Amino acid sequence: MLVDKLGGDPLVALFAVALAHALVVAVMISAAHISGGHLNPSVTLGLLVGGHITVFRSILYWIDQLLASAAASYLLYYLSGGQAIPVHTLASGVGYGQGVVWEIVLTFSLLFTVYATMVDPKKGALAGLGPTLVGFVVGANILAGGAYSAASMNPARSFGPALVAGNWTDHWVYWVGPLIGGALAGFIYETFFIDRSHVPLPRDEES
Repeated sequence: MLVDKLGGDPLVALFAVALAHALVVAVMISAAHISGGHLNPSVTLGLLVGGHITVFRSILYWIDQLLASAAASYLLYYLSGGQAIPVHTLASGVGYGQGVVWEIVLTFSLLFTVYATMVDPKKGALAGLGPTLVGFVVGANILAGGAYSAASMNPARSFGPALVAGNWTDHWVYWVGPLIGGALAGFIYETFFIDRSHVPLPRDEES
């Protein structure tokens, strides 16, 4: 499991990982406003299921996400002087089924937050806070599930380190779980929560 490989106090290491992810995700989504800042094949799939992106563009995004993850991991390997790159694996005692369910639940909450704060036209006062809130959810999910499934929520995030390390242990879990969770969140939010007939009231009444 990723935290075990970082050394030191496991709780402190887990908190550091969660905080780093929360900050990076929030900033990168904000900075990547041109493309939408998906960063994650599960996010792209969830938006595809909801009809917010085309199949062709989704495929391009998936390719870019995997290539970026691989490039970043190779760069880290080089800059760290060839140190071992930690990979996502299940914790001792956590079975494949449990790992998949963990990743489904965690990724579902991530995508549900993306829809509620960034996609839904009724997001109201949350407008503009989406990237920060999504980052908070990523950090909270790592604190909740990091000790069990590593809380990947992102196939690309798991792919790069596995490729560089040549360690594919449990790797399929980090595709099946997140993709199911992302697709479910996109389908459920788009089907049951978005009301496209809603017309926002004007902020100021015209005389």
